[in-house]
Amino acid sequence: MDKSIFLSTFATLFLAEFGDKTQLAAVSLAASTRRPWPVFLGAASALAAVTAIGVIFGEGVVKLVPPLVLRRTAAGLFVVMGVWMWVHGD
Repeated sequence: MDKSIFLSTFATLFLAEFGDKTQLAAVSLAASTRRPWPVFLGAASALAAVTAIGVIFGEGVVKLVPPLVLRRTAAGLFVVMGVWMWVHGD
């Protein structure tokens, strides 16, 4: 296994997910059910499934679209989502 890829992926996703709505939902579910382990296992399974879909999709897309185009498209989508959340946020 390539440790640098593992560590950069871990750090990127950890920072991206820390304090986001998913984490807040997990906190809320754990607090309301008072059953942290099922909440943890459900959340971890969901994140693993979504990540698997992203990896499989990304592996296929990179064969058709150059990495630079993918990075710029992803950056543009993040900007669009951020502006949408800014305008329509509650």
